Amino acid sequence: MITSAKAPAAIGKAKPSEQFAHRALDLAGAVFGLVAAAPLMLMAAIGIGLNMGSPVLFRQRRLGRSERAFTLLKFRTMRPPLDENGRQLSPSQRLTPTGRILRQLSIDELPQFWNVLRGDMSLVGPRPLYLEYLPYYTARERLRHAVRPGLTGLAQITGRNRAEWDDRLEMDVRYVEARSLWLDVSILLKTVVQVLRREDVMDTAIQGSLAKHRADRLSAAAGAESWR
Repeated sequence: MITSAKAPAAIGKAKPSEQFAHRALDLAGAVFGLVAAAPLMLMAAIGIGLNMGSPVLFRQRRLGRSERAFTLLKFRTMRPPLDENGRQLSPSQRLTPTGRILRQLSIDELPQFWNVLRGDMSLVGPRPLYLEYLPYYTARERLRHAVRPGLTGLAQITGRNRAEWDDRLEMDVRYVEARSLWLDVSILLKTVVQVLRREDVMDTAIQGSLAKHRADRLSAAAGAESWR
């Protein structure tokens, strides 16, 4: 388990022309996405306001490039963690019918076009995960933070959130190693197809946390060692 280390640097060094092309694609895609999705986002905001009240947007700190935190934006899809009697609700219980529809259609992610416009994220890259996951990455897995996190990525088009944690994080690193403008375009096109087909949609919180996954594995390894 990694508790402290220098933030990962990019593998190799992208040429200025490549950096410009990636950022140009991000800006063009973010502006187009915000304009094209404006009516849909307005309807989503109204639906959330009527069914769940305010706030309409969910804000959460996530890890970005060079392991710097930023505020991720999403449409709110869940109830508060405690019910009216103060009992803890599970993620599946917190997910509202409106929120489920927004997630199935990937509408909840649309506000992240603003994150892309701000430069917090890219259209394509490893998905931004929770800050508390940082100590659980291997040195290789931390390379996922050498680039901006993305709206979609290699892991998402090859199984999205249904892949096991180790496989997802490995695919993130492979994306960083093979990153190119053409790869980004290919991933974007495949993402559009997946969203239209509504394939492989699952929420990270419902699948289970990386922290628990790694803690369980360490516990199992320790148990096996004690039997030797």
